[in-house]
Amino acid sequence: MSQSIKIDFVSDVVCPWCAIGLQALEQAIARVGDEVQVELHFQPFELNPQMAAEGEDVTEHLTKKYGMSEAQARENGEAIRQRGEALGFRFDMDRRRRIVNTFDAHRLLHWAEVEGLDQQRALKHALLQAYFSDGRDVSSHEVLAEVVASVGLDVARARAILASDEYAEAVRAQEAFYQQQGIRAVPSVVFNDRHLIQGGQPVETFERALRQLAAQGG
Repeated sequence: MSQSIKIDFVSDVVCPWCAIGLQALEQAIARVGDEVQVELHFQPFELNPQMAAEGEDVTEHLTKKYGMSEAQARENGEAIRQRGEALGFRFDMDRRRRIVNTFDAHRLLHWAEVEGLDQQRALKHALLQAYFSDGRDVSSHEVLAEVVASVGLDVARARAILASDEYAEAVRAQEAFYQQQGIRAVPSVVFNDRHLIQGGQPVETFERALRQLAAQGG
């Protein structure tokens, strides 16, 4: 009998290591196969909750926020690109020009979870691809509507959410909950509400955790 494991993947859609961590986690889940039944939820975390609507140039943002030089920012971007490529995720750093506000994207992800976990997962992947692979502005309501359409969710419903404050309180409550749990960096992967793995870890790290939890009965 397979073991049921709940996973809360706390992340942002403009966080490159979150894209890497998700690829690695999903590959680990595939490796474990029928030994576990995974219930995967995506939880909100904003790297830059005060980011203005117009966003900020990526290089300027990285040099200011993390104190790195432009050369270091480029080197860091290339290292991320290579990690992504090894896991089957395409980063196009030349197209990703701006850091943007992601609150509305998180509101849509919250709604998608209400629609179903598969729908939420599809939207999460589509948002990461839109931003990192295609260089699209995932703060734009028009772009968000197009991404929603690409995964078969109700575009009219998504536009109505974006035009209102719907799910804003729910997203803020979830963000506050994880901050209160001490989460300050993402990705943070929480297994069965008890076990935490942080960062864009290798596939083997997530696979080992899943197998250990399955053996321990969660």
